[in-house]
Amino acid sequence: MDTIRLLSNHRVADLERAERWYTALVGRGPDARPMEGLLEWHLGDASGIQVWLEPDAAGSSGCTVGVADLDAVADALTAAGIEHEGVEQATSLRILRLTDPDGNRVVLTD
Repeated sequence: MDTIRLLSNHRVADLERAERWYTALVGRGPDARPMEGLLEWHLGDASGIQVWLEPDAAGSSGCTVGVADLDAVADALTAAGIEHEGVEQATSLRILRLTDPDGNRVVLTD
């Protein structure tokens, strides 16, 4: 495999509600709607987030995303109405734990 593209999958019960939340998280609307019930945000050439309408499995997903300025992102998410407990010091790095409306975990790190 020369090129690998990694897409994190998040399963949700309400696609419209999830679209609003992930749009606030990423700071823009989805980059693609490859098929009914699927939204994609591309986070560069080789990574992204997929949000699938799968009510029976909603809330059982998660991912970790590295960002350049965790404090600025935390402030922007607060301003966008995404609730969180603030930046925490982990063993070797800092993290910001987020939970989407269905219970899926998104952890941001710097």
